[in-house]
Amino acid sequence: MAQRQGAIKLAKLRELMETIQVGGIKGIGVEALIVNSADAHQSEYLRERDKRVRFISGFTGSYGTAIITLNKALLWTDGRYYVQALAEFDPPEAWTLMREGSLDTPTRAAWLVANLPPKSTVGADANLMSYTEWAVLHTSLTAAGHSLMPLEENVIDKVWGNEQPDPTANTVLPHIMKFSGRSAGKKVSDCKDDMSKNNVKALVVTALDEVAYLLNLRGSDIPYNPVFFAYAVLTLDDLHLFIDKQRLSEKAQQQLIDEEVNVVYHSYEDIHLFLKQIANSCTSNEKIWISNSSSYALHADCGEVKKHASITPISIMKAIKNSVEIEGMKAAHVRDAVALVKYFAWLEHEITVKKEIVTEVTGATRLEKFRQEQEHFAGLSFPTISSVGPHGAIIHYLPTSKTDVPITDKELYLCDSGAQYKDGTTDVTRTFHFGNPTRFERECFTRVYKGQCRLASAIFPLMIQGNYLDTLVRENLWSVGLNYLHGTGHGVGSYLNVHEGPIGISWRPYPDDPGLQPGMFLSNEPGYYEDEKFGIRLENIEVVVKANTPYNYKNRGFLTFQTVTLVPVQTKLLDLSLLTDNEIEHLNNYHARCLNTLKPLLQGSENAQALEWLERETRPISK
Repeated sequence: MAQRQGAIKLAKLRELMETIQVGGIKGIGVEALIVNSADAHQSEYLRERDKRVRFISGFTGSYGTAIITLNKALLWTDGRYYVQALAEFDPPEAWTLMREGSLDTPTRAAWLVANLPPKSTVGADANLMSYTEWAVLHTSLTAAGHSLMPLEENVIDKVWGNEQPDPTANTVLPHIMKFSGRSAGKKVSDCKDDMSKNNVKALVVTALDEVAYLLNLRGSDIPYNPVFFAYAVLTLDDLHLFIDKQRLSEKAQQQLIDEEVNVVYHSYEDIHLFLKQIANSCTSNEKIWISNSSSYALHADCGEVKKHASITPISIMKAIKNSVEIEGMKAAHVRDAVALVKYFAWLEHEITVKKEIVTEVTGATRLEKFRQEQEHFAGLSFPTISSVGPHGAIIHYLPTSKTDVPITDKELYLCDSGAQYKDGTTDVTRTFHFGNPTRFERECFTRVYKGQCRLASAIFPLMIQGNYLDTLVRENLWSVGLNYLHGTGHGVGSYLNVHEGPIGISWRPYPDDPGLQPGMFLSNEPGYYEDEKFGIRLENIEVVVKANTPYNYKNRGFLTFQTVTLVPVQTKLLDLSLLTDNEIEHLNNYHARCLNTLKPLLQGSENAQALEWLERETRPISK
């Protein structure tokens, strides 16, 4: 029945594509439709209403772009989701997986140019595509004689109809100085200084985490992300906030006053008209500051006005945590480690001693309960990836009642999870085997650990982009012909999005990466995945700190990482013959930190199981 529904959706969509209004002309239609995994703020994680790719294709991953023509349906996604997408397509025979990152996979623009009839029209919702992506597509299509046109209404929404979920509009709460460490007024003032330097009349803030960070407010409009739907436009005189004022709690409204932010409220939908008015009032020398990651629709609202199309100052300000945020992130990871140690100790005991059945789902539920016991807990930072054996090879696997299997001592168990605490956001992955791993599993695990250790101990120049560090992590896998198809690291927010730009460590460049600086937090998460057999990933969160070096070339300054995640790595899975003395010393020192930090927090009879497990798992190793 489900597959038949998928086919019906595609048929109805194609009917609309042939008659949809384009450029004010009814009935002109489009030969191809682009559907992005995005909302109007280019968010990674989406509320139910905005999951249009899932609606039309069945694919539930967080990253993917669909292209539908009158006779084909294709989905581009990266290595995290290849296996998952093939399993979820609805109907499977109607969809073609385009493996982004593979050498033989064309870009979306290249495929369209090669496959469209002459002088075709490609349609897309300009609110759901960034200016950068639109510009690349427009240039390629125009050069080939085609046209890319913004649609006046979203065609997927028309197919979805009354069954499309309603918008979320939850209460917005204050993020107090105890956790933020810096007033909203000071952040606004610093932004205005940057605006003056660049002769900017207005700064347009569209990313939801940037709006939340700038104003020291938090919400719950998107699951796992403490953000709310709003736009902000900052002028040299006022801050214009596009949201129903009644959505802000009284304490949130009062905090804005107390932190000296002069807010002018507007309806959320008025952002387009307001930008057009601002643009019309600009002199020939004045500019509007709007990031190229903002939607093409908002860029179009700015008309012919000069644009300062750089990332916003908020983006960098948010990435470089202040002293209060740094200490909060560290404290959150300590409490999170307590919860994880309790979980892994409990899990191992249930499986190997009590011989009880614990499944992927019930295990994830128990882990969440351990986290709920911790101070300042506000929720999970993403759905827990609790995966056994072959499921571990599905990089962003989400266990459900249909896929749920027991966690046993016969297969590898990969658990990637995180939490939102009011003082920080966590994200940690550990892989365990509660029985007897194979030689190959141990070798793969060891090489993944070696990569993680290499990055954690790296010393690198101030302001170098994270992209340059990616090879360090992969070297020990590459040397034997292994690899993984996801990035090595992402930025992490402070009680904000678990994936935070503009920084990252990946084989793909991050074009807006301003360079690594002290106070930035990134993940360190190499892995290896054997399709239909197992998955291995180790993930720690690292903070960038100054390095002590005997020399300082050109007074550049050098940096290194300090690991803030404090959860033991299973030494049973290591092949010690593959480790250097330095790598063994690094792990022993790390485990000593884990034990010394967590032991005082695991006292009392109720924690005896967890403490015994912690002491055993942190014993020093040697060849």
